[in-house]
Amino acid sequence: LPPLPPNPGTGVLREGARRLGLSTFTPPLLVNTAPRAGRPACVGCGTCVGFACPVDAKNGVQNTVLPKALATGNLTLLSETRALRIVTDDSGRATGVEIETRGPEGTPTRRKLRARRIVLSAGAIETARLLLLSATAREPEGLGNGAGLVGRNLQGHFYAGAYGLFEETVYADRGPGVTIATTDYVHGNPGVIGGGLLADDFVMPPIIFRKQAWPPDQRRWGAEAEAFMHHAYPRVTQIRGPVHEIPDPSCRVTLDPAVHDDCGLPVARMSGQVHMETLRTADVMLDRATEWLTAAGATRTWGGRAARRLSAYQHQAGTCRMGTDPATSVTDPFGRVWGHENLFVSDASLHPTNGGYNPVLTIMALAFRIADHLLTTWT
Repeated sequence: LPPLPPNPGTGVLREGARRLGLSTFTPPLLVNTAPRAGRPACVGCGTCVGFACPVDAKNGVQNTVLPKALATGNLTLLSETRALRIVTDDSGRATGVEIETRGPEGTPTRRKLRARRIVLSAGAIETARLLLLSATAREPEGLGNGAGLVGRNLQGHFYAGAYGLFEETVYADRGPGVTIATTDYVHGNPGVIGGGLLADDFVMPPIIFRKQAWPPDQRRWGAEAEAFMHHAYPRVTQIRGPVHEIPDPSCRVTLDPAVHDDCGLPVARMSGQVHMETLRTADVMLDRATEWLTAAGATRTWGGRAARRLSAYQHQAGTCRMGTDPATSVTDPFGRVWGHENLFVSDASLHPTNGGYNPVLTIMALAFRIADHLLTTWT
């Protein structure tokens, strides 16, 4: 599919990148830019982030792979259902999954489903939680947790960047708004480890602008604030991107000893703070974003320095890392949980590191790779 069209700020930022010698491209987005598969093209409403697409142009499993899988007759999709634990036999072989299904009136029913192969794909937090909930006498700390690594090295993405005020209109009044990016700072930044992608990021409705993009020294109320909003809103754009977080085993998912969900099971508890090197890298990326905006002609720039906080703010990953050694990883290179020949993981929890990009394409690539492996080894 072709890229989405540029917005008023795209050319301005492209010229700024040229002055700095940066290479740029149009980022791929999971959005129909032309009619495809019976669904229309994006209408540019700008509500992609946090809302369902009003014309069904935004791609997700609900309108891509699941309908195709259901059409084969080989998929049974259970809604209002939760997996409670993985069932294993005395040898450690996974034999099924205990589930709870809620009926029309909310009445829970529990049962066990038998399976030859089990693939966990619940995300870095809930996949780790499910393995920990599935502890047995053979593995009292949780399935695949002999080395104590299930739930550890929880990562996410800091989003570092800056805002710039221009004399001309640069605001995208049509969404999604991501039109230009550079990957020149993903690696090789002097003095820090890692880096990240920088892009003009998503369109901001007025209320998000007031919450997220307001200059720290600008009054937020009264006539002065209203005048600034009226002038600045169409003349502000942003350069932001995900920073490659440094994995830290102290950042982890565990089972909360006191808080339980409505199934009576311990909820996931996250702990640990992002590595100090990640903060240094985020500050460098803020500086690079500011340089780009300035080179593009911004008359004023601002952006906050990173504050240390809990990891996994966005794009959670890393809690069931894949590798070649059971002593340093939870699964093998094909997502098979060590010690369990028929139990697999296929989501971002496999990532040893989460990189300086949005991880969705890596997640998809790993899913197809693991699926091919299952087909060739279990036929």
